[in-house]
Amino acid sequence: MKPLNFVFLLLLIGKVMSAQEIRITDFNGLKPLLDKRNDTTYVVNFWATWCSPCVKELPAFERVHAEYSNQAVSVKLVSLDFRKQLENRLIPFVKKHNLQPEVILLDDPDSNAWIDKVSPEWSGALPATLIYNRNFRAFYERGFTYEELAEIINLNMIKQ
Repeated sequence: MKPLNFVFLLLLIGKVMSAQEIRITDFNGLKPLLDKRNDTTYVVNFWATWCSPCVKELPAFERVHAEYSNQAVSVKLVSLDFRKQLENRLIPFVKKHNLQPEVILLDDPDSNAWIDKVSPEWSGALPATLIYNRNFRAFYERGFTYEELAEIINLNMIKQ
């Protein structure tokens, strides 16, 4: 392989590995993620790029994603950014911060219809996080540190 081709191949692999596709869905498409019945603990964080407490806590979710990667823990980042800002705000933000958990853009403007379906306790404020497995379910309308998330996960993770 010629050196120039090899460099191009490395650049291409790096771009593919660092790029993340953002799934866009309405609430009906998100709903199955909010009530899975298996041995996985789900950490579903509702956030937005314009929410400074949300951005501040993202490293905690990144760390949970990395440190629990060999366990039955799944971190999902559900963005409430506007769909029209996908290309110029959300995608650049995800790339800049190299977010590794799956990022889902919730494109459903009728929040009054679905907020209570996520949790009756949710006023609609951000950040908000749902942590659940088949034996545990809790909703939090506040920010987190890694230590706080790890404590909740460790106390409630299904022992396999």
